[in-house]
Amino acid sequence: MKTKIILFALLFTFAMQAQTKVWFDTDLMIGMPDKTAREVDDGITLIMALKQPQIEIVGISSITYVDYSFDIIQKLVKWHHEGDAIPVYKGSPKADDLGVENDATRALYLALKKEKLIILALGPMTNIATLIQNHPDIIPQIEKISICAARTPGLSFNPGNGKLNVFDYNYELDNASMDVLLNSSIPLVFAGYEPSSYTHIGNIDLASLDQNEEADKWLFNIVQPWMEKNEKYFGVRGFIPFDCSTLGVITHPEYFTYYKDIPIKVNYKKNDALEVQPKVPFKNFLEVSYKYKTKKKVDYAIRALQGFEEKILETLSVKN
Repeated sequence: MKTKIILFALLFTFAMQAQTKVWFDTDLMIGMPDKTAREVDDGITLIMALKQPQIEIVGISSITYVDYSFDIIQKLVKWHHEGDAIPVYKGSPKADDLGVENDATRALYLALKKEKLIILALGPMTNIATLIQNHPDIIPQIEKISICAARTPGLSFNPGNGKLNVFDYNYELDNASMDVLLNSSIPLVFAGYEPSSYTHIGNIDLASLDQNEEADKWLFNIVQPWMEKNEKYFGVRGFIPFDCSTLGVITHPEYFTYYKDIPIKVNYKKNDALEVQPKVPFKNFLEVSYKYKTKKKVDYAIRALQGFEEKILETLSVKN
C-alpha cells in the first residue's frame, strides 16, 4: 500500500511538472450589454481552460472591449480557478493599432523572457503581432500559436441551417496583424469554424449547471440571449463554441483530425457574406490548400471528433 501511495505521489508530481504553459489572449464579450447579444464562446472556452490540469495559464490578455472584459475575466477566474492568481492584462482596445504597445504586450514579453509558452489566440491577432513586430528576439520563446481563424477553399461560415453566412471575424478585423504571424517562423495551428461546426451547445446541454450556484446560474442566464439570436438568424436555438476548438487542439489533440503542414494563402475574391457585409463586394480570404505553393505551412484542424463536445460540457459547472 505504501508503495502505491509513493508511486501515485510521484506520478502526480510528474504530471504537475509536465503542465503545458499557455498564454490566453481573448476578445471576450460574454454578457456584454449591447443592442444585440454578443458571443459567449470565449467565456465558455476560458471556463474550460481553467479546468484543464494538463495546462497552466500564466496570463490572460484581452483585445477589443478591454474595459468590459477585464472584470468578467477576473470573475470567471475567481469562480472556476483554484491555485495561484492568474494575472489579467488589457490589450488593444479596437484591434486597429498594430505596433502600439499596451499592458498585454508588455506582460506577454516578460512572461516569454522567463519561459517558452504556447499562445491561445481567440480574437484578432493585434496584441500578438505587435509583440512579434516590436520584439522579434522573443520569437524563439513561442512554442506555437493556436488561432481561431482560416478556412478551406469554398467553405462558407454558415452556422445552423444555411440561412446566413458570416465572416472570418478574427482574421478580417485585423488582417495586417495576421500577415505578421504568417511571415514569421512561429509554428501555427488553426482551429476555427470548420472543426467547431461539429459541436453545438443548446439548453439541454446545460442541464449540469446548478441553479443554486451563483456561477452556474449566471452562465445559464447569460447564454440565453445568444441562443435566441442564433435561433433568429440561423434557425437553431443554441450555438457553436468556436474558440473551444482553438483550446482543444492543445489540450485534447486526439479529438481532432488535421491537415498537417498545409500551405496557407491569402486570396482576394468575391465576398460570400454579403448579407452581413453589404458594402464589401470583394475581400481577402485566409485559406489552406495543398495546391498552394506558399512557403508558410501550418497545421489545420478539420473536424472535432465525437466526444469533444462532452469534454466541453463537463467543465462548465463550477462544481466540476
